[in-house]
Amino acid sequence: MARRSSKRPYGAGHIPLNLGRLASVPRSQTGPGGAEFTVRHVRGGAKDYTCPGCHRRIVPGTPHVVAWSNESLFGADRGLEERRHWHASCWERRLW
Repeated sequence: MARRSSKRPYGAGHIPLNLGRLASVPRSQTGPGGAEFTVRHVRGGAKDYTCPGCHRRIVPGTPHVVAWSNESLFGADRGLEERRHWHASCWERRLW
């Protein structure tokens, strides 16, 4: 006789999807100069960065945006190497 799965009881409801986990999925957006950029929202890390929009520090652990160009002259790998860390508000307000 087959055993029932112990992952979720038969009569229990479904666990709701956590949409916050989808925030870090890379998306394409129009960026500086009308170029296509890949944009990723990150929770924060151990390093500090300088935002190219306001030229202020992004303190370690601060959620922010990482963006890189899809239209680099030297290929997609070069665009990824030239990625920049932005304050989420600076990116949303299009301070470029």
